[in-house]
Amino acid sequence: MTARVTTAVLLAAGRGTRMKELTNELPKPMIEVQGKPILLHIVEGLRAAGVTRFLIVVGWRADVVRGFFGSGEKFGVSIEYETQVVQDGTGRVVELAKAFAGSDPFVLSYGDILVDPANYRRLVAPGSAEALVSVKHNPGEIAKGGSVFVNERFEMTDLREKPKPGEPASPWYNAGIYTFRPSIFEFTAKLEKSPRGEYELTDAIRALAQSGRLVQAIELAGDWADVRDPEVLAELNAKR
Repeated sequence: MTARVTTAVLLAAGRGTRMKELTNELPKPMIEVQGKPILLHIVEGLRAAGVTRFLIVVGWRADVVRGFFGSGEKFGVSIEYETQVVQDGTGRVVELAKAFAGSDPFVLSYGDILVDPANYRRLVAPGSAEALVSVKHNPGEIAKGGSVFVNERFEMTDLREKPKPGEPASPWYNAGIYTFRPSIFEFTAKLEKSPRGEYELTDAIRALAQSGRLVQAIELAGDWADVRDPEVLAELNAKR
């Protein structure tokens, strides 16, 4: 269980409606940050960490992603594609990677998350963990995403999506990059729709941790950005 991970799944199916007219003609992961698409930043960072096989899950304007990346050869990697036809949640998206992953562990990243690339080297080395969940210490963001609960060994014990005021919360924010072994598919297969009407990947991760498997939290170092709206995009591009 000490082998390094060489496979990654990137989620790039959504339109990104908060980007308004910026995503009329291209999916949000293909918006440029500092001169190159967000998705290319991710591919290059993972490639530098030793990842050579990619599955990109496409949907809105899939032709833009396929046209840019092709087989991956010009970027020094191998890229395959799956299409998310129905936008019914992140849990169902991961199911699309089952055949691609086979018996191999894989890194999974949302296609709009930018991090210091050095973090990928830690995510491709899961050790004995069944899964890694990246986190940032960012109490102010908790209401916008997932609150990750950990024990004294920084192992994940619970994960709550968008906790409301008064509900239990943790200062550790789910940073949107994971490493999974194929056991995650046991739990995505059992998902039921959340109160939001979607199949949530976070529900599967919680079930995995609460089944007694080791789910290790990893605190990301350096810069992290969820390129969620035009304001974040403008801030990132102003750093050039």
